[in-house]
Amino acid sequence: MGIILGIDIGGSTTKIVGFHNNDMFNPMLVKAGDPLSSVYGAFGKFLNVNKLSLPDIDRIMVTGVGSTYLKEKIYDIPTGKVDEFNCIGKGGLYLSKLDKAIIVSMGTGTTFVMADKAQVVHVGGSGVGGGTLLGLSSSMLNVRDFNDLVKTAETGSLSNIDLNIRDITDEINENLPEYVTVSNFGKMRDLASKPDMALGIINLVFQTIGVMAVFSTRMYSISNVVLTGNLANVPQAKDIFQKVTDLFHVNFLTPQHAEFSTAIGAAIMHTHKNDIIEI
Repeated sequence: MGIILGIDIGGSTTKIVGFHNNDMFNPMLVKAGDPLSSVYGAFGKFLNVNKLSLPDIDRIMVTGVGSTYLKEKIYDIPTGKVDEFNCIGKGGLYLSKLDKAIIVSMGTGTTFVMADKAQVVHVGGSGVGGGTLLGLSSSMLNVRDFNDLVKTAETGSLSNIDLNIRDITDEINENLPEYVTVSNFGKMRDLASKPDMALGIINLVFQTIGVMAVFSTRMYSISNVVLTGNLANVPQAKDIFQKVTDLFHVNFLTPQHAEFSTAIGAAIMHTHKNDIIEI
C-alpha cells in the first residue's frame, strides 16, 4: 500500500503519523510508562484505527529521545532513525507552508531551529518548557496534572503576580509599552490567588520562549516563528505570544497538528537517504 510512518518517541509519549502518496493522515498520540511500550502501543493503535495490516507499511521513520532505545526493526519493517533537529525543521515548514522560519519545539524543554528549503540549523535550546510548568505547578500549587493547571489559570490575573513597566514609571515610552513585564513574579502579593499563580507560571514559560524565539529571528533576519510541540495549543499561549508580536513585530504561527510536527518531519525524511541510520 506504500504507507510511510513517522514516529516521534518521547520519554513517555509517542506521536505517530502516516503518509500515503505524500498526503498526511490520522496523527495520534499514545502515552506509556517507557519509550518502547509507547512506540509499540502507538504502532498497534495506528494500525487498528486505520484498519491496516503490516504489509501495508513500507517504511517506519523514528526520531526523538526515546528512539535510542529502539535496537531492532519494528515488526521487521524497514525502520530508520533520523536526527530530531532535522525533523523539527522539516515538520515545521511542512505544516506552516513557509519556505523559511524559526521552528520552536515546545516539549519538556524547548528547542529552536532555523529551517529553510536548503538546511536545518540547530540554534539552541532552553530548559524552560513543559517540565517547568509542571514542576512549578506541583511545588507552588500542589497541581500535578497539566490540564488542571491550564483550567486553574482560566480565571487568573497577573496584576498580583508580575511587575510591569506601569508599576515602576509614569513616563511614556513607545518602545516599552506599559504592559511589558519587568519581572515575572516580581510583584507577588499575599492577595494572589491560586488561579493568579497558575497564570503567572504559564506566562513565565511562554514569555521566556517567545523572547528567545525573537532573538533567534534576529540572528537569521527572519520574521516568522512556527510554534510546535505539546505546548503549542495551550489556550493562554495565544495572548502571550500576541503581546510578543506587538512588541517585536515577529509573526508567531501555530499550525494545525502542531503537536505532531516532529513525527511529520520524521516521515518526510524518508527520502533523505544520507541522513537515515538504518536499524
